[in-house]
Amino acid sequence: MYIKSISFIAFIFSFLSVIAIAQDDAGYKNPPKDIADMLMAKPTPNVSVDDKGEWMLFSESNSYPSVEELARPELRIAGLRINPANYAPSRQVFINNLYLKNITSGKEYKITGLPSPLYAGSISWSPNDRKIAFIHTTTSRVDLYTIDIATQKATKINKSVLNALLGAYQWYDDNTLVYRTILKPATAAPPKPLMPKGPTTQENYGKASPRPTFQDMIKSPYDEQLFEFYTTSQLVKNTNGIETKIGQPAIYTIINISPDKKYLLTRTVKKPFSYLVPVNGFTSTVNITDINGKLVKQLADLPSAETAPSGNDNVQMVSRGFDWRDDMPASITWCQPLDSGLIKKQMEYHDAVYQLNAPFNGQPEQLFKTKMRFRGITWGDKNVAFVTEGLTGKQTAQVDRYNPTTGELEKLIARNTTDGYSNPGFPVTTTNQYDKSVLQLIDNGNKVLLNNITGSSPKGDLPFLLSFDIHTKKADTLWRSAEGMFESVVKVVDPNKLTLITRRESEKEMPNYWLKNLRLRIADRQLTSFTNPYPQLDGVSKEKIKYKRADGVDLTGDLYLPKGYDAKRDGPLPVFIWAYPAEFNSAADAAQIRGSEHKFTLLNWGSPVYYVTQGYAVLNNAEMPIVATDTAKKPNDNFIDQLKMNAEAAINKLAEMGVGDRNRIAVGGHSYGAFMTANLLAHTNLFKGGIARSGAYNRSLTPFGFQNEDRTYWQAPELYNAMSPFSYADKIKTPILLVHGEMDNNTGTYPIQSERMFNAIKGHGGTVKYVSLPHESHGYQGRENILHMLNEQYQWLEKYVKNAPRTEENKPKAF
Repeated sequence: MYIKSISFIAFIFSFLSVIAIAQDDAGYKNPPKDIADMLMAKPTPNVSVDDKGEWMLFSESNSYPSVEELARPELRIAGLRINPANYAPSRQVFINNLYLKNITSGKEYKITGLPSPLYAGSISWSPNDRKIAFIHTTTSRVDLYTIDIATQKATKINKSVLNALLGAYQWYDDNTLVYRTILKPATAAPPKPLMPKGPTTQENYGKASPRPTFQDMIKSPYDEQLFEFYTTSQLVKNTNGIETKIGQPAIYTIINISPDKKYLLTRTVKKPFSYLVPVNGFTSTVNITDINGKLVKQLADLPSAETAPSGNDNVQMVSRGFDWRDDMPASITWCQPLDSGLIKKQMEYHDAVYQLNAPFNGQPEQLFKTKMRFRGITWGDKNVAFVTEGLTGKQTAQVDRYNPTTGELEKLIARNTTDGYSNPGFPVTTTNQYDKSVLQLIDNGNKVLLNNITGSSPKGDLPFLLSFDIHTKKADTLWRSAEGMFESVVKVVDPNKLTLITRRESEKEMPNYWLKNLRLRIADRQLTSFTNPYPQLDGVSKEKIKYKRADGVDLTGDLYLPKGYDAKRDGPLPVFIWAYPAEFNSAADAAQIRGSEHKFTLLNWGSPVYYVTQGYAVLNNAEMPIVATDTAKKPNDNFIDQLKMNAEAAINKLAEMGVGDRNRIAVGGHSYGAFMTANLLAHTNLFKGGIARSGAYNRSLTPFGFQNEDRTYWQAPELYNAMSPFSYADKIKTPILLVHGEMDNNTGTYPIQSERMFNAIKGHGGTVKYVSLPHESHGYQGRENILHMLNEQYQWLEKYVKNAPRTEENKPKAF
């Protein structure tokens, strides 16, 4: 009896201990203070500059909302996330303060009349730069405000409540705005019946519908009711506070005002609503109306995107890309496929672009044809426009010079989209007589300015500004960022005097704005004085390291080492490698240098750099290229082998430098980086731990393609299975931390991906932990969730990496 009593007491204590452990592990926890303080540091204001270069608008936001805010009621329908109380998107990051600065005087101005507290968004300057509009979202409604620059005063201008679900507003002229308004208060939304009318039924009769795995789709007739209720709106034109209705209520996905302001281009959704694609793929009608909403011309009756073919560069056999010509009063353009929408058809031209002029009762005229997929037009004047065409699958792009008068189309620039060194940048634009953005032409219309805010080069990123002769195709560098810093052109204020506003930074200097004049060569003038928000990173070293993988492809990564660290004195450190794979058709492109070691380190919620303050060497942006080995193959054909080579090369480099302990290395990534992480743990023994956030691990659940892979599961089942770490869950014995937002909205990364991966690894005796973050989407927002995630990562690294045995028994290797 005594023995039984002891056994029973021991059982009780054991049971209570288990409960205590479970309770200890419950609830939100914070990471070390340095990490928490860096996360919660006040963000630097965003800056917007008017076209004249006279005023700067500063917008300030809080760090992160509470999870309690994310937990508010939300509808997830037709690819939208709706706040059912105010006809606005849910999960917004709001601006909490606005103020102005005059660039000439340097004086800052407080804006009066702002709502308090302020929840602003969708900021836009008026065409003449004398006003700024923004929307203010409260718990029950959305209102529209304008700020008068001269008086620095904000005024609410709307009487009707805005419907901001499918777009906020747009300027009609300097004193007039057009926006959508609600029809009924949110309280009138249809209630959910306790007894449904019947089962939800979906049907298909012989039509192929190879669509991606979109999230937040319509799932029931009740969802259809809610979608129609919340997205139907009335167009309104507001001139100096006077509202005038435009046309009849509809579900407007596109509203576009003609340059002469006499017409509207609209796209309106109609039934039946799709259960497979988001709202922008619903059956719809494209119309031209007059400014009062009266129908002038129906341009197209578009079917649901459910029938779009799968595969990169394949499109529906329908008109697409309806838009106004920015250089004409009222001319509409659109594109039509010439290959039935299937890019593999052997033909010289694949797309044609057409035009129809006001009053829209004539026949369309063909402007030009493109040999690749038409992407868009940047209009200039009667003699020049830039046409962009390209092929995603072949990673190629081309810019053509189009002469609207003669119809001539000439190739200007052709390049691989993955070739950063050959990227000339984007054309600088100006505003024409119609208040539309068009090419900024210089030198009597013979040249344009090209601005490259990245500026990839063998020396790292060095942004530049070019002049480009559209006839000779000769480019001249007008300015380039000095080595040892990173500076990019924010705005070309005067293209003739070459007056610029730039954003300059270095490893030690916060990004700040500067005024430059390249012609007068006067000293640059600093416009802002933002200070370092992260004193915790003072003394941390940053270096872009270069190394080769086994097949000779050059790789790089951004290496961070702790403050005061000395490799000879302190020895090798535990390492945290963070990466995201990228596909390349060209090994030469894959080997290019990307990024700059001279950029200031600004942290977001997902950064791995926090852990350098905890004694880790952090290799951020470790290159993980996946390269097609020959023209007959695609990059993913040997995905796993290339992942291994990338990882081994990084580890070998860190060990050779003496900074990384090859027996104490972790790997991590988010989304496709999480997919990479799980694969590395399944196919190598290189790491002591892994952190995989919001990934997709079973590719049979994304059967119509993923990332840049356009083959379907049924076309390449072996590839899908080989690339799925879920298929090798029994091989994952390295400890892996899985994190996922429970309301992930990203295509393919359903939370069930992490749930099933956890169960598979657990079922085979692996070491795994799964953290589901309440109310989070694919990118995390909630303050408590992010702090907790950072702590989970920290504890995982401490337990399985930093304090892992340093013996040579199980030397890391690929297998």
